[in-house]
Amino acid sequence: MEDARSSNPLNSSVLVVNRSYLAVHVVTVRRAFGLVYRQIADIIDVSDGVYASYDFDMWREISEFRSAEPSVCENDEWIHSVNFVIQAPRVIRLVRFDRAPRQTLRFNRRNLLARDNHCCQYCGESLPHHRLSLDHVLPRSRGGKTTWENIVCSCLDCNTRKGDRTPHEARMTLSRPPIRPKQSPLLMMKLGNPKYDVWKSFIPTGAWSVDVK
Repeated sequence: MEDARSSNPLNSSVLVVNRSYLAVHVVTVRRAFGLVYRQIADIIDVSDGVYASYDFDMWREISEFRSAEPSVCENDEWIHSVNFVIQAPRVIRLVRFDRAPRQTLRFNRRNLLARDNHCCQYCGESLPHHRLSLDHVLPRSRGGKTTWENIVCSCLDCNTRKGDRTPHEARMTLSRPPIRPKQSPLLMMKLGNPKYDVWKSFIPTGAWSVDVK
């Protein structure tokens, strides 16, 4: 179930591309509008394979026109202010940024939980992030390293039950062996949502370096 924060269109995600239309990272709609309003980026809209670029004022006009249409795409999101309505963008392009995307995948809690689909790798239960922990398969006290290949998502009960033992010693079985992802786990989760389908035009297979904020 979505909480109030995740259901707020301003907290939805926007793909950021550089001047060459290469994906570099992902930001919130709130952050994207700030960049567009300050003329650091333009909004990119894709319709029937045609790319169009808009500044803030132009996008506001387009949005008001679209919001009055009888049929609106179910995956579109709208922000309503006192004086106008504006559509949440899906892609923005930095007007002065030519740097290529990063070539490393961040090793952090968010990516680890996303890799394991927010499921305990011992009991298989799917839980919200605040009810999950990270477990060293081979305990640190036994020489276990903090790496992609030795960390798994675990519920608090399973983590406590396993304690300072290996899964074999605790008579627990991993759902699957932990591995280093070939692509950004957070990005792959986003691409599974139909409202971000347009991103696929900008993200080639293997684009694991895109940062999701």
